[in-house]
Amino acid sequence: MVRTLMKQIKQYKKVLILTPIFTALEVVMEVLIPFITASIIDKGIEAGDMNQVYYYGVIMLIMAFFSLLFGILAGRFAAAASSGFASNLRDGMYENIQTFSFSNIDKFSTAGLVTRMTTDVTNVQNAYQMILRITVRAPLMLVCSMAMCFFINRKMSSIFLIAILILAAALILIMSKTTKIFDQVFRRYDDLNASVQENVSAIRVVKAFVREDYENEKFAGASERLYKLFVKAEGILALNNPVMMLVVYGCITALSWFGARFIVGGSLTTGELTSMFSYVMSILMSLMMLSMIFVMLTMSAASGRRITEVLEEKADLTNPERPVTEITDGRIDFNHVSFSYKHGGSGEETLRDIDLHISSGETIGIIGGTGCGKSSLVNLISRLYDVTEGAVLVGGRDVREYEMEVLRNQVAVVLQKNVLFSGTILDNLRWGKEDATEEECREACRQACADDFIEKMPNQYQSRIEQGGSNVSGGQKQRLCIARALLKKPKILILDDSTSAVDTATDARIRESFTKNIPGTTKLIIAQRISSVQDADRILVLEGGRISGFDTHESLLQNNKIYRDIYETQTHGGGDFDQQEGKEDA
Repeated sequence: MVRTLMKQIKQYKKVLILTPIFTALEVVMEVLIPFITASIIDKGIEAGDMNQVYYYGVIMLIMAFFSLLFGILAGRFAAAASSGFASNLRDGMYENIQTFSFSNIDKFSTAGLVTRMTTDVTNVQNAYQMILRITVRAPLMLVCSMAMCFFINRKMSSIFLIAILILAAALILIMSKTTKIFDQVFRRYDDLNASVQENVSAIRVVKAFVREDYENEKFAGASERLYKLFVKAEGILALNNPVMMLVVYGCITALSWFGARFIVGGSLTTGELTSMFSYVMSILMSLMMLSMIFVMLTMSAASGRRITEVLEEKADLTNPERPVTEITDGRIDFNHVSFSYKHGGSGEETLRDIDLHISSGETIGIIGGTGCGKSSLVNLISRLYDVTEGAVLVGGRDVREYEMEVLRNQVAVVLQKNVLFSGTILDNLRWGKEDATEEECREACRQACADDFIEKMPNQYQSRIEQGGSNVSGGQKQRLCIARALLKKPKILILDDSTSAVDTATDARIRESFTKNIPGTTKLIIAQRISSVQDADRILVLEGGRISGFDTHESLLQNNKIYRDIYETQTHGGGDFDQQEGKEDA
């Protein structure tokens, strides 16, 4: 874990080195000041020599000035190093997330990734800054102060060794108890963020169903669980201060008792006892700072492990050593393909022994009940997932042989969950082709039947889309996403239930436009409505992850009971396929 995190220091190595150097110089100045104080008392005040008081007083002021200067520089460098380290951690995680396949993303919840990039990084940043400053300052201060104490009086210095042993034992016990609790704390943070994210993104649904009270209770429950864990952890950590104060007061009492006896016996001067009081406070403050480090490390260790999980996660899908960079045509072949989800699934096969062959330029309709594997099937074509068994071929080559960027540029997918980003309409369209001209964007919108509503907007193609496309309707959003995909000029176009929110007349116009404008493009249309696929060259019927039928509309009506039931339900019964399927199961 530590090695992975330290790789993110990168350009901040210089300030990382300078911080402990200036911290060490600061400590040296601070350690010498009590020694000079003893000289002022013994050689100046008690001897009645004011010249010695002035002489050592000037030296003390110079040391104090340099101690302050070195402390300021150490603080600035520590802040730069920790902030830069945190920035690199976020960048490193974000860049690695961009390489993830869908199966990698399935391992981490969205809320979990957000927590890792915010709360967890902040915890590690704070711990890192504390380590840079205090792990150098505290041990060095402890060692130097102990050395000065032994130089002054060895017998009295044994008091500090006993105090250190007592405190170390207490810290080990406290850390062992709290580490496990903090692991649970950050998992609860994921639940809390998930609740917030889900509620905010679905606020319209929440209000439409008057579920504000339910959502409040759900959030309060997640918050309460987090609160209880924090109270439990902090309750154990709170023992740190009482133990520390017990050791501090014990040392002061012992030092006062034995110090008075040594002064009376003549083996210790008043100045030396005064400096030892200063050193004992420095030693105990160093111990307190070390205990704070242990507390912070206990909290940040869980965060560090979670960050490391993301940084070390390797993409399941990678380019081959010698990738194919050209797709000849839009042929699609499924050769005895089976598929199951690695993460988040039931472990059962979603697709079973799919053997399917589609010619370039064909229009294929895909229909079936919810959960039959329609989306999983098309996700394999653009290699959003890899098959479990068999092979998927595009243009006569296994999709695993292609460079993924080339494949996904030629296999355009309009996913079931359409997403638009904040920005202008043109900005969103150019996700399909970064350097597309406005005329190319207009043409793509005409083919997707999106031009009619865009031209009615006040700023037309410069009109702003709010985050998530909240200021356009579902059907408008779908048509913009189709236009965005068409800008790629793909050899294969996949519409995953992407016209479900448009009316049947517009749906027909879109399909007619495809026939006229992109006849050479292979088109796969997933739909729930028979009317959306009945004019396709062939229609694929899926049931339970298997092919139930693959033929023309007319042939399926005659030979495939599932397809015929869907057709009759939609044309006569007014229901939908899922309802009909449920009746058959009953």
